[in-house]
Amino acid sequence: MNAAEQRPVPGAGPGSTGGTPPSRDSGAPGGDGGRPPRRWVKGMIIFLLIAIPAGYLVISAIQSRNGGEDKAESAVAKGLTVGWPSRVQRRIYDVPIPAYSADVAFYETNSWDTSRLYAQFITSREGLDRFLARLGTRPSALAKGEVTISAKEAVKVGWHLGSGQDWSGMVLKQKDPQPVVKITVSGQHAMHPKVYVVSTVTP
Repeated sequence: MNAAEQRPVPGAGPGSTGGTPPSRDSGAPGGDGGRPPRRWVKGMIIFLLIAIPAGYLVISAIQSRNGGEDKAESAVAKGLTVGWPSRVQRRIYDVPIPAYSADVAFYETNSWDTSRLYAQFITSREGLDRFLARLGTRPSALAKGEVTISAKEAVKVGWHLGSGQDWSGMVLKQKDPQPVVKITVSGQHAMHPKVYVVSTVTP
């Protein structure tokens, strides 16, 4: 055997057969140099995937609840709505506001056993006559000095009703299921009376 054949192969140890040296990563789990996998990272990812959507659900529920409460408080604080009740409301509550009325406003309340429509408007003497005629009554039915709308009802919508001979009122009681209509009229401006109405429907 010559010298070339006896020369050791670089990097070959005892029992080596030569060739490519074995990889340092050979047999290592995950190919990361023998380091154990970071299980806490996987756990954190799973936790976030569960916790974040749950957090959004909680926040959404709180916002929804608060939004409902805010709307309810706003409705109470708002009181009268400037404008005309719908035709359906006027028909149901029997409040035929005459044409060309001014300062028209209304407010509706509903509960399981009672519904009410509060309405106000300024009209002419002829308009008042037409309003009462459509209800089947007449101006002579208005009792002088009578305010038929209670203080509790007036406070509900911020009305400040007076007393004395400038005021008159009546309560129109009708057969069920027609509403009970309370009418109070301010005659402080004789040519332009202001009419206040509370109509109650009991199903």
